[in-house]
Amino acid sequence: MIRERAYPVDPWHIRETRLDLDLLAQSESVFALANGHIGIRGNLDEGEPHGLPGTYLNSFYELRPLPYAEAGYGFPESGQTMVNVTNAKLMRLLVDDEPFDVRYGELRSHERVLDLRAGTLERTVEWVSPSGQAIRVRTVRMVSFTQRSVVAFLYEVEPLDGPSRLILQSELVANEQLPPMSKDPRVAAVLDHPLQSEEVLEQRTGGLLVHRTKASDLRMAAAMEHLIDAPGKHAVTTEGHPDWLRTTVACKLEPGQKLRVVKLAAYGWSSHRSLPAVRDQVGAALASARLDGWEGLIEAQREYLDAFWDHSDVRVEGDPEVQQAVRFGLFHTLQAGARAEQRPIGSKGLSGPGYDGHTFWDAETFVLPALTYTQPSAAADVLRWRHSTLDLARERAQTLGLQGAAFPWRTIRGQECSAYWPAGTAGFHIGADIADAVRRYVQATGDYDFEREVGLELLVETARLWRSLGHHDRHGRFHIDGVTGPDEYTAVVNDNIYTNLLAQQNFLAAADAAKRHPDLARKLGVDDEETAGWRDAAAAVHIPYDRELGVHQQSEGFTRLQEWDFENTPPEAYPLLLNYPYFDLYRKQVVKQADLVMAMYIRGDAFTPEEKARNFAYYDARTVRDSSLSACVQAVLAAEVGHLELAHDYLGEAALMDLHDLHQNSRDGLHIASLAGTWISLVAGLGGMRDFNGQLSFAPRLPSRINNLEFSLLWRGLRLRVNVTADEVTYSLRNGGGSARLVVNHHGKDVEVTQVKPVTVPIPPAHPVGPAPSQPEGRAPVRRMTS
Repeated sequence: MIRERAYPVDPWHIRETRLDLDLLAQSESVFALANGHIGIRGNLDEGEPHGLPGTYLNSFYELRPLPYAEAGYGFPESGQTMVNVTNAKLMRLLVDDEPFDVRYGELRSHERVLDLRAGTLERTVEWVSPSGQAIRVRTVRMVSFTQRSVVAFLYEVEPLDGPSRLILQSELVANEQLPPMSKDPRVAAVLDHPLQSEEVLEQRTGGLLVHRTKASDLRMAAAMEHLIDAPGKHAVTTEGHPDWLRTTVACKLEPGQKLRVVKLAAYGWSSHRSLPAVRDQVGAALASARLDGWEGLIEAQREYLDAFWDHSDVRVEGDPEVQQAVRFGLFHTLQAGARAEQRPIGSKGLSGPGYDGHTFWDAETFVLPALTYTQPSAAADVLRWRHSTLDLARERAQTLGLQGAAFPWRTIRGQECSAYWPAGTAGFHIGADIADAVRRYVQATGDYDFEREVGLELLVETARLWRSLGHHDRHGRFHIDGVTGPDEYTAVVNDNIYTNLLAQQNFLAAADAAKRHPDLARKLGVDDEETAGWRDAAAAVHIPYDRELGVHQQSEGFTRLQEWDFENTPPEAYPLLLNYPYFDLYRKQVVKQADLVMAMYIRGDAFTPEEKARNFAYYDARTVRDSSLSACVQAVLAAEVGHLELAHDYLGEAALMDLHDLHQNSRDGLHIASLAGTWISLVAGLGGMRDFNGQLSFAPRLPSRINNLEFSLLWRGLRLRVNVTADEVTYSLRNGGGSARLVVNHHGKDVEVTQVKPVTVPIPPAHPVGPAPSQPEGRAPVRRMTS
């Protein structure tokens, strides 16, 4: 676990001032660089020591068997695992024949800096070899946002005390040895040497490797070229083999002289294109990178990020840790999706192999809201990817005896990859999560061309699933039975409120979109009878409520279940799923992650303020947050019901999930949903932003330890800036011209904002309903200390 404040608090940098070999794997995730297409973990340049090597291409995977103790009808037969592809990071240095290795000799200093504005990872090292040769090494690496296929590295080395003979070996390596990732020998066999060599090309200053996966039959190419600046005599050679390519630079340097090597690398892959086509693709990418050169790539990266931060930055005054963390979270959220371009966003992004690289409902529910209001094109591309898998979702629905589309619980390519049927089969809410993301994107952007091309069909097919999955009882109420909601500790239940309310919204969104596009709806087979059926089901959706306790039931009968014995659950027993049988979790009132509380955030229009306060207090006392997806949502509702200090505490937990490695699993990759959830905690939580029924509204209030909160939103082509202090808030527009106007709702009252005239209005005081909620024994969030 990363110790608290392992990285000094800095508003724009993540800085590691000393190298801790015990924390290498975690820091490799924190220092990962990506652009949504390529991801490289923050491994040391020389490759060793390492925690977990990793280079990834979005959606490049291998098939593997799914183990079952007992088979069942409809169980997926194979899974998909993200492949560690050809590694271009390796730059091995020898100083007078001694390898530069931080484990040997004397490490005088070692610093790495992730620059969130420049989009680079810089490393500076001073090292003395075992024989006494002192050198200084400076490296900078980047994954380009502007040139999707390009990764670039700068490597500089200089002797400090006397002349040195330096040998720099720059490599491409496929099928590098990895720590064991699975105890199943069948899976381990698939992941051992997953790439088969197809072509090797050597040139004097670089070359190319082409490989193909054995079962998924995907082809990839990686190429490299070097721009070398060495004083005096030097030699350059390249040699290639099926799984590795090495360019060697040899030179002699005097103190004050410096060897400078720029390494340009390019990646490409395809499931259909020929070997020459993929080979030529990476060749063209290298030519483009060479045209710009190192300085041009760095300048373009900075310009791209300047534009991103200009309309996406969140400023927090009073909690410098959260300020650093929200920018860290936004940066990694951008890295996960910026250039995904009709590919999924995995739960770990491209920062590590956790969850096999799969995408879940995390993307639509946590990541896409942040992208929709800051980088909407990236959100649209993820939904276009979902649309491209629609035929597979229809097939899955047919297998399950249902109509419409049943989207997978976890996947890379679009097929269901979960061997855990209470989620993989019963976690149907993923369909409504996708529909909610479609609704939100269209509402926020006004992009009705997208709705015609992509959105309507997604809404229609998910609505058809709910209509066939649910049923009307003899009293006319509409029930959806046998499903698993967000809380995986309460599985295969009837009338999960989150599922029911999002299905209700799905019905209405599909009917409204069909009305807006009647010609296209007819082509999809939608008629008035079907839309009327959707509206009838939506009006009759059953919402379980315990009148005796005065709270909604997370699912039918939940409040009748036996209480979990929190007082006698030791701290080391968390997470519960690793220490207790699922049957015991399923039959008790214990919540893994926000479920009904999540429903009150996304469908807050379905609850009264009093209901929200009572529900939040009831479920906060039973939620153990064994999922990283929970704290950000609890922060939102704590703020809404007036418990602002508790909201700040939950915000801190979401924000520091990876910087402090709170769940002790950041080694496998970052928690992208929790990182995006930091933005949600601030904007939807303390900023009170909601977007019900096409109306953008705010109800901002700050806790005592935050003095100022400022953030921007993109809303229908307008950039709205919101500046919140303890007593008032200022709304302003930054584009759209003098005639631009936007009406927002502020604490229940409409306010008109124009570019010419910002509006400042007071914030009414908070009036919490009831005492501050309690949490399960030992599970309260850590109090925020801002000093």
